Amino acid sequence: MTDTALSPATPAGGPRSAADAAMCRLLRVPMCPDPTRQAQAQRLFSGSILLSALRCLLSYVVLPVLTPLLGAATSVGPAVGLPIGIVALYFDVRGIRRFWLAGHRRRWAITVIYAVVMALVLALVVGDVLHLAR
Repeated sequence: MTDTALSPATPAGGPRSAADAAMCRLLRVPMCPDPTRQAQAQRLFSGSILLSALRCLLSYVVLPVLTPLLGAATSVGPAVGLPIGIVALYFDVRGIRRFWLAGHRRRWAITVIYAVVMALVLALVVGDVLHLAR
């Protein structure tokens, strides 16, 4: 393998696709990536995925089991889950932006992973809002 095959970023002057340009506009990132941001992007990815996983764990495992055992009201789950979900979505968007700012070679794959996680968390957030509105 050559060093270019392992290069995690598109060169600053390298060709970018129309899809890359559209995504950069959507995320409000410059077209010239900064490869020095790769470590930041990977740390943020780990943290935001962990936060989203915590949100799902709370919603599906911890709160449904513990709230009835503790005699707490059923609105405790959504009241706790809603702020965690909003924070998780914020960090997911920040994570996507970091990968695009760094011009990471796997930015599209990471974007898809984030999109799936965000869709799941968003569904939980909407469910929490609807539950609290009742």
